[in-house]
Formats: sequence, C-alpha cells, structure tokens
Amino acid sequence: MSSTSYKLAGRLDGASSAAHEKALQSLLVDDVDSIDIDLSELDYVSSAGLRVLLVAAKAAKAKGGKVTLLSPKPSTLEVLKISGFDKIIAIQA
Repeated sequence: MSSTSYKLAGRLDGASSAAHEKALQSLLVDDVDSIDIDLSELDYVSSAGLRVLLVAAKAAKAKGGKVTLLSPKPSTLEVLKISGFDKIIAIQA
C-alpha cells in the first residue's frame, strides 16, 4: 500500500467541506491507503471541516492506512487539540 498528499488552504468550512470530502475519498483508491494532508495554508476550520478530516481518517483506517495532518498553523492546531483530534489523527507540527 502507499500514501498520497493533499493540500488544504484558506477555509475548511460548510461551504467547502463537501468538495474536499469528495476529493479525499477519491484519493483512497487502488493501492493508496494513507493521506498526508498539508494544513500549512489552512486559515480556518469549522466543525464541518473537522468532520471531513474525521471521515477521511476513518476511510483510511478501514483500508489499513492512516491520515496524517502536516504543519497546521497555531490557531488550527489549537482547534484540533480542543476537539480531541490530536488523540485520533496523527499531527506533525
């Protein structure tokens, strides 16, 4: 199995979450079981955005892989920690 990368920028909220969820799901095909998601340019994440990350993590786990969140900004990292995502998804700051 192998991994791929995906970059999020700007806002991950109700307006953009459906498109990102679909894009992330489409990456988990064939031999791809893990996704590294670059958050270095993500300025805002809402509860709908957190759901997108959770759905992707569950889908990857079902294939025996994982999601890793890379380089979140301090404000994004705080939201992830407050929401408990640092306990269920790997975060590399």
